Amino acid sequence: MRYYPVNLDIKDRACLVIGGGGVGTRKVKTLVDCGAVVTVVSPEVSAQLEKMAAAGLVTLEKRAYQATDLQEKFLVIGATDDEVLNRRIHADAEALNTLCNIADRPEICNFILPAIVNRGDLVLAVSTSGKSPAYAKKMRKDLENQFGEEYEPFLRLMGAIRQRLLSEAHAPEAHKPLFEKLITAGLLDLIKANRTEQIDTLLGEVLGEGYHYQELITG
Repeated sequence: MRYYPVNLDIKDRACLVIGGGGVGTRKVKTLVDCGAVVTVVSPEVSAQLEKMAAAGLVTLEKRAYQATDLQEKFLVIGATDDEVLNRRIHADAEALNTLCNIADRPEICNFILPAIVNRGDLVLAVSTSGKSPAYAKKMRKDLENQFGEEYEPFLRLMGAIRQRLLSEAHAPEAHKPLFEKLITAGLLDLIKANRTEQIDTLLGEVLGEGYHYQELITG
């Protein structure tokens, strides 16, 4: 196995994207969605990036890339169609031991980006180690069909239950059988069918009084 799988926390981290076209815009959106502080360097940028900058979501530097742009950056993504520039970005990042991804050029990356299915706190990542992005995309679509939108409220509910149990001084080792009962009793299917009353009944049977679905997922 060549790549070390990891989920990276980039919230409030300074990240750099070089290139403001369609690919760069998609990379920027994902970084912003994950809470990164994003700077985009490109002589030309998409209308969507202009809107994001106007809304204060990103910082735009509408000019050519400079090596100094990498200073104090946690992560950099190169998204240009200039092969010479892409290799220069890679070399500059390597010199600083900075995380670097060059779009569609796995041979000059020190990390690659998987195809992602996002269901709130459930994140499924598929990678072919850069060998076949087309197949990774196909697998992502298959997983999107398999794992529906119900997983987002399901995990919010499970997380809220866990926090309440911990606040009530339940021993963590005692939680496992409770969660297993909820799962095997079909909690996920009830959420998918939006059967609120049945969900509350199940929560009461397994956890006791005071656990109500809508209250728990809205926090």
